[in-house]
Amino acid sequence: MRKGIAFTCEAAALFGTLDLPADGAPRAGLLLVSGGNEIRAGAWSGQAQMAARLAAQGFAVMRYDRRGVGDSEGMNTGFRGSGPDILAALTAFRDAVPGLARLVVLGNCDAASAVMMTAPQMQGVSALVLSNPWTIEQDEDGAAEEKAAMPTAALRAHYRARLANPAMLLRLLTGKVSIFGAIRSVIAMLRPKPAEPNPLARAMAEGLSAWGGPAMLLIAGRDRTGLAFLDNWDKRDRRIQTCDGATHSFVEDHARDWYLAQVVVALNG
Repeated sequence: MRKGIAFTCEAAALFGTLDLPADGAPRAGLLLVSGGNEIRAGAWSGQAQMAARLAAQGFAVMRYDRRGVGDSEGMNTGFRGSGPDILAALTAFRDAVPGLARLVVLGNCDAASAVMMTAPQMQGVSALVLSNPWTIEQDEDGAAEEKAAMPTAALRAHYRARLANPAMLLRLLTGKVSIFGAIRSVIAMLRPKPAEPNPLARAMAEGLSAWGGPAMLLIAGRDRTGLAFLDNWDKRDRRIQTCDGATHSFVEDHARDWYLAQVVVALNG
């Protein structure tokens, strides 16, 4: 069963969608926070599809447009200013579906970053699912800093794949590829990562630590944003799980099923 929901955040009217099981009370609830300026349906309607699949398994799912995005009123302040929207959505979700024994919050990309920084203010949340968190610092125009912050992990993955390719090795041995260029590539691959996380990643880590509850850190193996996150995070963190071959929104069939399975684990506790 799918229906609309309206609520307010700092005097702005926000609109969302609830997916509920057709029969019986939901076993748990998922608040799905959209990333970027994406509407609540998500890229390729991925969030709407996930909500329907989860409702069919007995869960309640709420998606919403933050202020200034999609159907919602107000000024779009970006992910850094979206903490009040998340908190208002949590309240609206609980009011609309009372008695939820377990509530999980999911965010992808900068939505994951916003959730991490807002987490200490969340009440009654059981777990967080954070995928491909955004850690790329940007200047006013956004482009220059993003290009300068190309993840070392992505570079390593790219050249590791090239150097493991037999066709590439044959081209190297037969002189079709410059040996000096290959050496430069290896040097780039071995370039050390930053000694410490950037300020954005540090704020996210502090928020997650202050919250202190269980969390999943899900990384798409072919996503530059996710690999940049790994460059700014302790890779020994046992909460990190990687889906090989997946891109940013987990659109591939195997990635979509893997992503859904992780969310179900979080919802079941």
